[in-house]
Amino acid sequence: MTKPEGCPAERTIRLLEGRWKPMVIHWLLQRTMRFNELQRALGSITHRTLSRTLKEMERDGLIERCDYREIPPRVDYRLARLGRSLEPVLVAMEEWALKNP
Repeated sequence: MTKPEGCPAERTIRLLEGRWKPMVIHWLLQRTMRFNELQRALGSITHRTLSRTLKEMERDGLIERCDYREIPPRVDYRLARLGRSLEPVLVAMEEWALKNP
């Protein structure tokens, strides 16, 4: 028995699920950022939650982690091509939210 096809949007929803992923993408669309910069930009996110979110997003191919192997440690995060391709989705979500307050 073959598995029935689900809604094509399911993959997008799965990649964006959670409170923080769309917001991380929003900030990384602006520029490459370091961990502490992202944490400040996101506001109330905890260190642990941001770390877990970034690991999930890296695993899913949405972001790239660049470790420069320096002392003191320097790690940058930037959107991968897959993450950048979600920009129109986030723009559509923003437009919908503005039209439906």
